[in-house]
Amino acid sequence: MFEQFGFEDTTVKQASLVLALILGALFGILAERTKFCFRRALVGEDRKQAAGVWLMALATALLGTQAAVAAGVISFDDHRFMTADLAWLAIALGGAMFGAGMVLTRGCISRLTVLGAGGNLRALTVILVFAVVAHATLKGVLAPARTALASVTLPLGENISLAALPLGALVWTGLIAALALGVALRSGSRASHLVMAGLLGLLVPAAWVGTGFLLYDDFDPIAMESLSFTAPATETLFWSVASTAIAPGFGVGFFGGVLGGALLAALVFRSFRWQSFVSPRETGRYLSGATLMGIGGVLAGGCTVGAGLAGVPTLSLAALLALGSIVVGALATNAALNAGRRGASSSGAAPKRQAAQPAE
Repeated sequence: MFEQFGFEDTTVKQASLVLALILGALFGILAERTKFCFRRALVGEDRKQAAGVWLMALATALLGTQAAVAAGVISFDDHRFMTADLAWLAIALGGAMFGAGMVLTRGCISRLTVLGAGGNLRALTVILVFAVVAHATLKGVLAPARTALASVTLPLGENISLAALPLGALVWTGLIAALALGVALRSGSRASHLVMAGLLGLLVPAAWVGTGFLLYDDFDPIAMESLSFTAPATETLFWSVASTAIAPGFGVGFFGGVLGGALLAALVFRSFRWQSFVSPRETGRYLSGATLMGIGGVLAGGCTVGAGLAGVPTLSLAALLALGSIVVGALATNAALNAGRRGASSSGAAPKRQAAQPAE
């Protein structure tokens, strides 16, 4: 398909970089305006409204992605989400770790990337540590442990997605999308936020179709991919220190686009403000959460966006397991933190005061 565009001086990888920059900028703007965050949807003070925003995005991402599959434009047959041997231990453990980490850092990595662009130095610190740890898990000192965990698998045969189960892709898509839309429309979220969330969700199929169809080239193939933050964060880190040795691709473009789009939105709507840590204890908590998310995001095969918003629309059982494990890890960690606070209060110990932080 790419050959038909007649871009004689542009490679497929360069074109994917431009596509990713555009999609990333749009994601950054829409996420900044809607406060798009999976953690808030689970344990935030405004969890009902936040869940409405997240589920609206999921609904449009699912419908758009499966429409493209039904039209024969893209196929996930050879995608990593569709491996016959499910690395259930790595995915479940990684998802739980990521969920715990995002509670400790008060935001999933996508939300923290947007907050970092808006002047939040806590978020920027987490992003840096997250990228370093994720890269170490992918290709560094933690890679042997990752490989060992991934070797524990469950053979699924052909039952690797909901599409292969009874009812088929069409019915499962309709059921999940209808449930997500129903919750979103009853969430009490602003209509404008729901509209923007719907547009944000459509970026998922746009990326799938863009990399898997529009930029498809037999002689210069690139991976079919969509929105994510774990791999792009590591790619951006590696490219930033070795840019003369490697060329930027989709991941670098998307991550940079999100930062640029979120920064633009924060400046235009005057929400930019510098924020930092208020105590060593808080710093330790955020660094611990960043480490858990870095390891967990790689083990689970993605974050709340990569395995959730973009992964679930593929109907992959691996993506569903990853997202479910993130939910369990986040809820369990939040419950443990709340129990600790109640215990300290009942024992008469005065909790350490921290500066108030805005809801995220």
